[in-house]
Amino acid sequence: MSERVDEDEVRHVAELARVDLDDEEVERFAGQFADILDHFEALDEVPEVESEPELVNVMRADEIHEGLSQEEALENAPETEDGFFKGPRVS
Repeated sequence: MSERVDEDEVRHVAELARVDLDDEEVERFAGQFADILDHFEALDEVPEVESEPELVNVMRADEIHEGLSQEEALENAPETEDGFFKGPRVS
């Protein structure tokens, strides 16, 4: 078990978080913080496992295809203006 968390540390963390704690809450949180630190120490005891091999790019190569002309792209647009899509006013 890790060392008991100092109540001054709890007050400091509470001050940083802008949380008002009374003396009873500070004492309770000091114990809870110590328990949390114990859990983190337990993680250090977990054995390491073999890592998987590095990932390989399995994506296909990019292929260039002819796109739509400006006229084809605007063909089904509800409104256009000067060769561009026209949307609703935002302001």
